[in-house]
Amino acid sequence: MQNVLVVGGGKGGTAILKIFKNSNVFKVIAVTDPNEDATGIQFAKENGIDFGKDWRDFLHNSIDLIVEVTGDERVYREILENCRKETILIPGSIAFLIAKLLDEKEDLIKQLKEETYKHQLILNSTDEAMVVINNEGTIIFFNRSAERMTESPISHAVGSNILEIIPNSQLLRVIQTRRVEVNQETVLKNGTKIITTRIPMINDENEVIGAIAVFKDVSEVVSLAEEITNLKEIQTMLEAIIQSSDDAISVVDEHGRGILINPAYTRITGLSEEKVIGQPATADISEGESMHFKVLQTRRPVRGVKMRVGPMKKEVIVNVAPIIVNGKLKGSVGVIHDVTEIQSLTKELHIARQIIRTLEAKYTFADIISHSEEMNISVEQAKLAAKTPVTILLRGESGTGKELFAHAIHNASDRRYNKFIRVNCAAISESLLESELFGYEEGAFSGAKRGGKKGLFEEANNGSIFLDEIGELSINTQAKLLRVLQENEIIRVGGTKPVPINVRVIAATHVNLEKAIGSGSFREDLYYRLSRMPIQIPPLRNRKKEIPFLCERLIQKINRDYGRNVEGVTPRALNVLMEYDWPGNVRELENILGRAIIFMDYSETSIDVKHLNFLTQNKESSVSPTHLEIHNKDLTSMVENFERRVIKESLENNNGNKTATAKQLGISVRNLYYKLEKYNLANNDVQ
Repeated sequence: MQNVLVVGGGKGGTAILKIFKNSNVFKVIAVTDPNEDATGIQFAKENGIDFGKDWRDFLHNSIDLIVEVTGDERVYREILENCRKETILIPGSIAFLIAKLLDEKEDLIKQLKEETYKHQLILNSTDEAMVVINNEGTIIFFNRSAERMTESPISHAVGSNILEIIPNSQLLRVIQTRRVEVNQETVLKNGTKIITTRIPMINDENEVIGAIAVFKDVSEVVSLAEEITNLKEIQTMLEAIIQSSDDAISVVDEHGRGILINPAYTRITGLSEEKVIGQPATADISEGESMHFKVLQTRRPVRGVKMRVGPMKKEVIVNVAPIIVNGKLKGSVGVIHDVTEIQSLTKELHIARQIIRTLEAKYTFADIISHSEEMNISVEQAKLAAKTPVTILLRGESGTGKELFAHAIHNASDRRYNKFIRVNCAAISESLLESELFGYEEGAFSGAKRGGKKGLFEEANNGSIFLDEIGELSINTQAKLLRVLQENEIIRVGGTKPVPINVRVIAATHVNLEKAIGSGSFREDLYYRLSRMPIQIPPLRNRKKEIPFLCERLIQKINRDYGRNVEGVTPRALNVLMEYDWPGNVRELENILGRAIIFMDYSETSIDVKHLNFLTQNKESSVSPTHLEIHNKDLTSMVENFERRVIKESLENNNGNKTATAKQLGISVRNLYYKLEKYNLANNDVQ
């Protein structure tokens, strides 16, 4: 390292000091100046450099270089005469020149750094990734977008081989081929899809010194393109739906001008696209105001507005709704229903409902639950009777399923494709029953229809007629029914001409016809005519083994009617049902199951004992004193024992709930607690 002595602490000396201070080759030993306040002296003090007034004090063998910056020629000559021959003396003018060149160098370096920073800032700010390699494939530049797309840090990427960062990179091929590759699609190792352009870097001597790749993430673009494709597919589908709709559809823009109609619109209104598209929404209206304009003004939909449209003034019903996108009104869409079509469909529906109500036999033998010997016998008899035209008499208690048998017999006969008429003889007044059954002629009585009316027997011609509650017929009507069965013909009320018919009669009754014959309320000859094929349907109490199967079938029906999802009956509840006598038979069973389901919570799936409290309560209330164990007990003890048993069973049925138990027994909760203490039942609460 060269030792330097600076003579002169003025402006020039200070500049020389700053230059040498930052040098690794020169070391400033001292600074001299007669003026102790010179800037060079102050700089020396601040930076720990020796200083003094006279340069002579510092001349010694260790000084290798003396820089004279006083500008005084005399001082220069004195130093030259007194210094060693090995010591180099530099005049101030040369020192200033060197200082100036060094300052310019610093300025240039500073400018270069600023420009480099700007370029890097620009390159790092761009959304496109940039990677530069040299001839050996080493990455020498890697911007932030490249870092983001490749998920490789810049510090790791710079200095690494390109294939380590981008394994499928073709930059090395570009260096070899010296050709530009534009808009090449590739996939990075993290799955990012990119479009890249590769350019070889060639210097002025036509030498390849590296290559640069510029690429852009197109995953979002591809995703957006897929969304656009999906939107186009949805648009095509919506247009297809609108075009294929049987309802007339019209769409207008926010100004009320038509932009879309479908073929059904042209069919109903008689207006083509040329007369509607681009025209005001009033173009199709014959009578009434435009609902499109009303909706555009109020931004609210309208429903069920009647008007007339088109040149034929066709009566229609219009529903119009606004089209609002992101809070902005874009137009409205209207749906037009042809009233004539609706009226025609309503008429057909009314006719269909009448047919279903009066003519349809809904059940077959497959719908009859028969798991007992008694029921199996009845079903087999009914199946045999269905194959013949014989008159059938269904006998059994109310609720046993006589109408179900009638349906099944008709559907199993060769008449199943003809009408099935149901008549409840007890539900029609005596004055109307005859005309309903046999019909009447015009003018037969006041209020009779012009042209007369067919009776139910004529309606059922070639089919079956089910006469329920046949035992309720009057003697007069019984005589006319006997003639129908004997002669296969009827005479209308007010008429004289017999009308031949071919009808299978299925009668049903729950009354004892034999007793009715004895009392004179039922004709004996009609009884024998009806009972040619009697079928006795057993009561439910005689076929209790069918109760589980009936419960399953009835719960399915009740679920459909009530919109519930009950799965079945618990074993405890089934025991309660099996122990009951069922005076109302299957109809009563359906009623009880329906009542239980009504009071069930929607979270419950099975009917339990607590849902049958009304049934068990009725059962307890029907207990006869003869069922009590007397065994020489006094009346008070017997009553208390019975009361204790009733309270205990009721408490168990309500799962220990004292409030529900008190309500079921019809006593206050306070009174219940008293009786629980009295009969030592206080610990039976299961809650």
